[in-house]
Amino acid sequence: MFDFLKKKPAPAAPIAPARTAPEPAGSGFSPEDLARAYTVRQEEKAARLEAERAEGREAMKGVLGGSLFARSLGSLFSRHPKLDEDLLDEVETALISADMGVPATTEVVERLRKRMKAREFADAGALLRALRNDLLAMLRPVAKPLEIDPAAKPFVILTVGVNGVGKTTTIGKLARRFQNEGHTLMLAAGDTFRAAAVAQLQAWGQRNGVPVIAQGQDADPASVAYDGLQQARARGVDVLIADTAGRLHTQQGLMAELGKIRRVLGKLEERAPHEVLMVIDGTTGQNALNQLRQFHAAVRVTGLVVTKLDGTAKGGVVFALAREFGLPIRFIGLGEKPEDLRVFDPEGFVDALLPESLGG
Repeated sequence: MFDFLKKKPAPAAPIAPARTAPEPAGSGFSPEDLARAYTVRQEEKAARLEAERAEGREAMKGVLGGSLFARSLGSLFSRHPKLDEDLLDEVETALISADMGVPATTEVVERLRKRMKAREFADAGALLRALRNDLLAMLRPVAKPLEIDPAAKPFVILTVGVNGVGKTTTIGKLARRFQNEGHTLMLAAGDTFRAAAVAQLQAWGQRNGVPVIAQGQDADPASVAYDGLQQARARGVDVLIADTAGRLHTQQGLMAELGKIRRVLGKLEERAPHEVLMVIDGTTGQNALNQLRQFHAAVRVTGLVVTKLDGTAKGGVVFALAREFGLPIRFIGLGEKPEDLRVFDPEGFVDALLPESLGG
């Protein structure tokens, strides 16, 4: 009769239905669909890069083939020279005359001389092939294309260089390139000392449909860069390219100003600038080494653009820069058109300078 006072067992918990893998939120596509789409995008990107590389090699062959470097070595190997010390002396003279510099030239020629004495070359053609491999070995470590980090938004590029190297024009060409790759852009007109420099950058901005942040001539360049970064962040822009005034590497006050710009950007974004891109005139020869040495000490250069390799450029300075500094060479400039700014390709560069064979 007291059964009702006994503790009753708790009711069994309902069995939860089996969980299925969640669908991608709001996408309507399965993980397999997304993976296939990603693979297609990567393949399309690789195909575009390969097409650009092939086009760039043709452009380099057409432009660099007329350089002093190419003419000197071309005339040297246009005959069937005898494999002896005189041939090495001629190669050495040609390389030094083409702005390759004494240290880089000596390194290459001494290596060839050692191999020739060891009878590793059957003829002058074998020496030519060894020269090609040595030049490529010097350039391959610095052939590192500029990659825009999507996690850095905006990715800040600070451009530096002496007067007259084509810095502002290079910025305009870079803006066109990044747009074609699908990035959104903003420019900051930090060259506030050169007459009409701000207007020149604004003209490039209008041409490419890219907003330009400017404060007018004689404004504080660090303030312009800071304002540009603030507005780029507010608008969710992918890439901000900040211009700076061209200056001689011997002007210590202006060089110190570059350090200030870098520090000001770092206050707003710890990692900014993500790339310090120095533009170097390829016609300046060995003086380019002194320029880079001073700029690197002032602002820690992370990449190079070598411009004006058409016309009177000798081409050898690229090897000297690679050997002494080992900094990535991002682009080379082969002409005035936007598409003449080419990703640096060591194979295409060396093959454009050297004859294909004896008698070539």
